[in-house]
Amino acid sequence: MQTPKGPSEREKPADYFGICREKVLYGHTQTVRTVAWSSDGRFLASGSVDTTVRIWWTAEEDITESWKLEGHRDSVDQLCWNPMNPSVLATASEDRTVRFWDVRVDPSSVCKHAVETQGQNINISWSKDGSTVAIGDKDNIISFIDTRTYKIVNTYYEKKDDKKIEFNEMTWDHNCNLFYLTTGTGAIRVLRWPSLNVVHTLRGHTASCYCLEYDPKLRYLATGAADALVGLWDLSYWYMIRAFPGYEVVGKVRSSITKTPVRTLSFTHDGKYIASASEDQQIVISEVDTGDTIYRLPCGAATNSVSWHPNGYLLAYAGDEFSSDIDGRKYRGLKVYGYYD
Repeated sequence: MQTPKGPSEREKPADYFGICREKVLYGHTQTVRTVAWSSDGRFLASGSVDTTVRIWWTAEEDITESWKLEGHRDSVDQLCWNPMNPSVLATASEDRTVRFWDVRVDPSSVCKHAVETQGQNINISWSKDGSTVAIGDKDNIISFIDTRTYKIVNTYYEKKDDKKIEFNEMTWDHNCNLFYLTTGTGAIRVLRWPSLNVVHTLRGHTASCYCLEYDPKLRYLATGAADALVGLWDLSYWYMIRAFPGYEVVGKVRSSITKTPVRTLSFTHDGKYIASASEDQQIVISEVDTGDTIYRLPCGAATNSVSWHPNGYLLAYAGDEFSSDIDGRKYRGLKVYGYYD
């Protein structure tokens, strides 16, 4: 599939994004919690409250074909692809299992490995070298799975006043030397990997931090929080250099672009833009170098997950919106935005 390359040097980004169109992907019957592209962009995966995972094949000019992966017994809340093998997928479910799938094999077959966990799983991340998967559960325990043995080899949690600290999304750095954890205090914990010793704590958000992602150009870490802001961190100094989407001025009125928690975010493949979404029925596309809001994409409901294509300007997103197929049946919203004529 030829992916859009984004605005040209002589084209205003707002004009470019303003004329892009979107495609609705029909399949899930309940809320879609998570979407992610494989590292080579050939596959788009989605996970849903309907307990299924769908794989959308993008090898043709358009996304037209998908197949269903079944096996989970409860909501699939998050998924991720193996960075070293773009055909292998890991899915985290509230059924207390993590499942590993190879989408090159018969799509109707069962998963290749299922790892049982103690808690209901809601967050997942794969180390950049492909050796380890981290799982976060509702009990705020992080479990680490060795992908050579498919065994849980370590766990991590913190307590304050005899109560576990809330942990949300997490990620490794690109050298797999550090492990970053978002927390319910708004701070981001930085751990040495694999010892899991705390080496630093990033402070900047004033409310719970929910999501994070590394800049593909290895310059920044972006974090999203309940203070309605995206924080951009320079990791050379562990310092927040910018917060957005921030405010806009209409006439003489200065108002916040969003007032609800940032649930999800994603960088474009070239690191120029970042998409962030919350509960206020819009996706905000911001310029990374300035923090300026470039475009606001209207959505029919709250957005749960956004993911830019690894090679071009296609944005997959999913949320609570209903979409009707031509047969009149109801499907939950899963869309890809950025098609450019």
